[in-house]
Amino acid sequence: MTYLRDRIELLFFVASILLLAAGGAAWLLGQDPPAELLWAAGTVLGLVFAVAWVAGALRRREATVDIIAVLALAGALWVNEPFAGAMITVMLATGRLLEARAGARARRELSLLVERAPRTARRRVQSGVESVPVEALAAGDLIVVGTGEVLAVDGRLLSAGILDESALTGESLPVERVVGEDLRSGVVNAGAPIDVIATATAADSTYAGVVRLVEQAQAASAPFVRTADRFAALFVPLTLVLAGAAWALSADPVRAVAVLVVATPCPLLLAAPIAIMSGLSRAASIGVVIKGGGALERLAAGRAALFDKTGTLTRGQPTVADTVTAADTVDADEILRLAASLDQVSPHVLASAIVTAATRRDLKLEMPEDVHEEHGYGLRGMVGVHEVRLGKAAWIAPGVEPGWVRQVRRRADLDGSLTVFIAVDGEPCGAFLLEDPVRPDAPRMIRALRAAGIGRIVLVTGDREDIAHTVGRVVGVDSVRADCDPGEKLQVITAESANAPTIMVGDGVNDAPALAAAGVGVALAARGATASSEAADVVLTVDRIDALADAILIARRSMSIGMQAVVVGMGLSLAAMVAAAAGFLAPAAGAVLQEVIDVLAIGIALRAVIPGKSHTINMAPADIATARRLKTQHDAVSAVVEQIRAVADTLTTRDPDLAPARVLLGRLETELLPHERADEELLVPLVARALGGSNATADMSRTHAEIEHLISRLHRLLNGLERDARAQDIIELRRLLYGLYAILRLHNALEEEGAFSLVPDARAEPEDLTSPAQNTQRKADR
Repeated sequence: MTYLRDRIELLFFVASILLLAAGGAAWLLGQDPPAELLWAAGTVLGLVFAVAWVAGALRRREATVDIIAVLALAGALWVNEPFAGAMITVMLATGRLLEARAGARARRELSLLVERAPRTARRRVQSGVESVPVEALAAGDLIVVGTGEVLAVDGRLLSAGILDESALTGESLPVERVVGEDLRSGVVNAGAPIDVIATATAADSTYAGVVRLVEQAQAASAPFVRTADRFAALFVPLTLVLAGAAWALSADPVRAVAVLVVATPCPLLLAAPIAIMSGLSRAASIGVVIKGGGALERLAAGRAALFDKTGTLTRGQPTVADTVTAADTVDADEILRLAASLDQVSPHVLASAIVTAATRRDLKLEMPEDVHEEHGYGLRGMVGVHEVRLGKAAWIAPGVEPGWVRQVRRRADLDGSLTVFIAVDGEPCGAFLLEDPVRPDAPRMIRALRAAGIGRIVLVTGDREDIAHTVGRVVGVDSVRADCDPGEKLQVITAESANAPTIMVGDGVNDAPALAAAGVGVALAARGATASSEAADVVLTVDRIDALADAILIARRSMSIGMQAVVVGMGLSLAAMVAAAAGFLAPAAGAVLQEVIDVLAIGIALRAVIPGKSHTINMAPADIATARRLKTQHDAVSAVVEQIRAVADTLTTRDPDLAPARVLLGRLETELLPHERADEELLVPLVARALGGSNATADMSRTHAEIEHLISRLHRLLNGLERDARAQDIIELRRLLYGLYAILRLHNALEEEGAFSLVPDARAEPEDLTSPAQNTQRKADR
C-alpha cells in the first residue's frame, strides 16, 4: 500500500509538471486556447487530489490546510485563471513528493525477531528423537536442545548447561545452570546439548511475550504529523476571513481567488520537509540512520535518555583484563601466547578474546595440533612441544585447588569477571580474567548529551545491580535500574516518558520493546543487524556512541531551520495575501510571487545541509598516525602494568624474594617509562590540538609526572634493600607497588577515554582472528 501511494504521488508530480510546461509552450507559440485547456487540466488534476486529501483528513478528524488549496483551485477555474491553478497544482505535487520522501517512517518489522524464534524442536519419544513444530509442544514434553540452538518453550533443566540469556536479560555473560532450574524460551544453549522438560506451550512462553511487547509498543507509537497541519487551525480561518472580506468590500471575486492563491501554504509544505531531508542526510554522513522526519522530530525533542548497558555503554564483547600467573617463574606473555595459539581453532565464545589479547601484544602464535574440545569443560591440544589445556580449574587440575586459584575466583567474583584457567604440560600455571569493559567514549558521550540539552540519563539493564552501579558511576548517569527483564524495561520507559520526551539506546533483542515504546529508540548496529535495529527509529551504523550527541544536535538544528523557513515563508505569504486583498496582485501574478516565496523558503531550509555545531573531533592525518602508533605501544605495555600487582601480591615479610621486583623495575624503566615519556611528548600536544586547549590534557600530564616519580622511588628503595631488607621495608615496597599500580590503571583509563577514543578506528577493538560468527557471540564461562 505504501509503495502504491508513493508511485501515485510521483505520477501526480510528473503529470503536473508536464501539463504546466506544455501549456507554457503552447502559450509561447501563440496557441492560447490549447494552453488554457492544458492549464485547466492541471488545475482539475490538482483539485481531484486536494479534495481526496481533505476528505481523508476529515475522516481522520484532523485539521488540514489543504482546504485552502481546494478553494484556490476551484476559484481559479471559476474566475478563469487556469495558469494560477496549474501553478498551485505543481506546488502541491512538489510538496507532497518531498513530504513522502522525508516523512515516510521506516516500518518497524519484526522480521529478525520472528526469524530468530525456532520453528521446530526436537522432542524425545520412545523410539528416539523426533522433530516437531513448536506449536505441537505441550507441557511435560521432553526436549533436546543442541549447541547453539534456541530454546523454543519455557521449561525445566534436566541436565546442567551453559546458556546465553542475553536476548531476555541483556546479561552479556552466559551463565551456568544446574539441574532443576527453570529456563525461559529465547535463551541460547552455549554449551553441550541439554535436556529440558517443557513447562508451557510456545504461545504462552517468554519469547512469544517479547514479540507481543514489541507489537504493542509499536502500535502505541504516534504517527508523524505534518508541520503544516499544526498551523491549520489558525491559518485556514484567517485566510477565509481575509478572502471573504476582499470579495465583500470590492464585489470582485477575483480578489478573493488571488488571496487564496497566495495563501496556498507551500512554504509549510516544502520548507519543513526539505529541512528534515537535509537533517537526515547530515546524520547519515556521520553514520546515524534516522528513519524519517517523525523520528528526527522526536529525537530533537528528547530530554531524557535511557541506556542499556551491554554493548551500549560497554563493549558487549569479552576482553582479557588480566593474566594471573601461578608463580613468579611463569611468564604471563608466554602462557597468553600458548592459550591464544590453541584458541585459534576453537569455536568457543571466549576464544576470540584471548586471541585478540595476544595479537594486540604482538605475540607470535603457532598453529595447534591434535585439538580436542570437552563440551562444558575446556579445550586441549599441542602447541609446539607443549601440551596445553584451557578451561575450568577443576578440569585442568582435577582434585587439586591451589591457593592462587581461590584468589583468582574471589577476584573474579568481586569484579564481575569470568575466568579461563590454563595448564601447560599437565601443570596449572595461570588464569585469564575476562570482563566486558566500559566503552572509552561513553563518559565523553554522556557529557556531550548533557551539553546538547539532555537533562536526565538513566542506565536500565538486566545485569547485576553491583555491576550496573559500577558502570553507572564510571560514565556518570543520574540513575540506575538493574535486574530488569524486557517487561520491566518497558515499565521504566513508560514512567520516564510521563516526565519528559525519552530517547532509549540499546543493541539487543531484549531492548526491542523499550526501543519501540520510547519517544525515539536508538539501536547500535555496527556489528550487524539485530531485532533492536528493526524496532528502533534511529540506528547507529558506526561503533561509537558519541555520534548520538551529534545526531541530536543535527536534529535540533534541522527542526530550528525548518521552523525559520516556515516563519519567513508564511510571513511573506501573509503580506502577499494583504496585497492581493487590496487589489495589487492578480491571481496569476500571485501564483508567480508564491513561487518566489517558495524558492526563498527552500533556500533557508537548505541551510540544514551545511554542517553546524558538532562534538566530532577532527584530527590531522599525521596526528592520527601518531596516536595509533602510541596506542599499539599502550596495549603492549599493559602486561607490565598487571605484573606490578602480581609482584606485590607475592611479596612477604618472611624470607622476602626481591628478584621479581628487580625484574619488574627493569621492565618499568626500559618499557613503560619510555612509552609514558613518548605520550607526554607526542600524545599530550596531539590531544590538546584536537580538543582546543591544554586544560584537556592537564590530568594526563599530572599522572605522567606521578608515574615517573613513583618509579624513581621504587628504584631508590630497591637499591637500598640490596644488603638488608626488613619487614617494614617490604611493607613499604608493597605499598609503593600497589600505589603505582592504581595510578597506572587510572592513567590508562584516562588515556583510553580522553585520547585514544578520539582517534578514528582506534575506538573499536582490532579485528579478531576468529570467525565472524564467533565475534557475534556473547561471553560464557568455560
